[in-house]
Amino acid sequence: IPGEPQGPSVKTESIPGPISKQLLNDLNKIQQTGSIQLFADYEKSLGNYLVDVDGNVLLDVFSQISSVPVGYNHPHLLKILSATNSIKTIANRPALGVFPGQDWPQKLETTLLSIAPSGLNQVITMMCGSCSNENAYKMLFMRYMKVQRGGKNDFSDEEVKSCMINKPPGAPALSLLSFHGSFHGRTMGCLSTTHSKAIHKLDVPAFDWPVADFPIYKYPLSEHLKENITEDERCLAQVEDLISKYKQKSPVAGVVVEPIQSEGGDNEASPEFFQKLQQICKKHNIGLLIDEVQTGGGPTGKMWCHEYFNLPKPPDVVTFSKKMQLGGFYHTSEFRVEQAYRIFNTWMGDPGKLLLLEGIIDVIKRDNLLKVVQESGIVLRTGLDDLQKKFPNLLNSVRGRGTFLAFNAASTDLRDKIIGKLKLQGIQCGACGDHSVRLRPTLVFQSSHAIIFLEKLNFVLNSLK
Repeated sequence: IPGEPQGPSVKTESIPGPISKQLLNDLNKIQQTGSIQLFADYEKSLGNYLVDVDGNVLLDVFSQISSVPVGYNHPHLLKILSATNSIKTIANRPALGVFPGQDWPQKLETTLLSIAPSGLNQVITMMCGSCSNENAYKMLFMRYMKVQRGGKNDFSDEEVKSCMINKPPGAPALSLLSFHGSFHGRTMGCLSTTHSKAIHKLDVPAFDWPVADFPIYKYPLSEHLKENITEDERCLAQVEDLISKYKQKSPVAGVVVEPIQSEGGDNEASPEFFQKLQQICKKHNIGLLIDEVQTGGGPTGKMWCHEYFNLPKPPDVVTFSKKMQLGGFYHTSEFRVEQAYRIFNTWMGDPGKLLLLEGIIDVIKRDNLLKVVQESGIVLRTGLDDLQKKFPNLLNSVRGRGTFLAFNAASTDLRDKIIGKLKLQGIQCGACGDHSVRLRPTLVFQSSHAIIFLEKLNFVLNSLK
């Protein structure tokens, strides 16, 4: 982006610096602040560089937990938001499920449906990843019950009355199958399918739903083909077994899975694993929901990570948020809910966020950013592979797609030291799982930025060996 800094620079002895620390004290008086790392100056931040209130300029390879697609203050987005019609769109936020604007159908066609996963021609907008998954879960249950009724939605009096007191048959005992290490959100239903960190779940009631193992591979992949195929088969056998075991207790209405388990440690699975998982779902006539909240929008080098899996048929549901700026989910027509107000809330998304997405799609296509991600990803991946050979006692298991990459440190303590020292070198990155470092740069992250990151990481690793 024009005017972007030539590289990172750190002015303070520690990050957060003194001004961030004072603001942290101020905010801590009114809310819990344990997750806050620093306070940013978003007027000065530009492109791939995050500037904090103390004047530190950080090369951001975390991009607000993978939610900044084309960098800070991109001129094309600023131009769009400054237009009079855009200002009015933002100022007059509608209840989209009741009073959408006249341009809403056309906007959905030219934005969300223009980049929809192949075979998915239905879309529902939401606000965030959690509410996207939460409402998509409801859709899985509703479709399952419709099948049980022979394709009809004629509710009995008993169903109508019992649902009002949370009892079957109106509130049926159904379940969703998820995977150990997964993260699908922090709302009530989503938490029952989230298994990445205990702190997310403690003290919150949860459903007794089945949880299968997700493949944990040995690296490099090319040297462990047999072991990793065996791991796939073991996990898939668990899925089959759990669906069978829950049939009498609370039948499984769907399977929810991430293409790459992000919060849980950037755990990936093979295309063959996902192909066979879809076969299992088809065999049992249950839904397959692929959660692309963090992987969707281009960071893997494709608009949707599941495109790498060459599935014979589209997933039944694909959820999104983060880089897409608003939440929502695509789905097949088979899963469409017939009655109004079953999938509903006041906002049902935000036309202002769709304005941003429209501009983002323009930039992705104009600047061929998916190719940029692929090229930058090769530089990053090659450099990380070299560093794990150079420092085998410090890092291992480099993995991922595009610039959506991660590596393991030898321990949690070492991982945290690497991230802390990188920050003092002007690099903002993130952690995931027990001992992984994850990279989530923007789509405008160039090979030159990758080289800067690799040089700084090499410096940090040299200081720790």
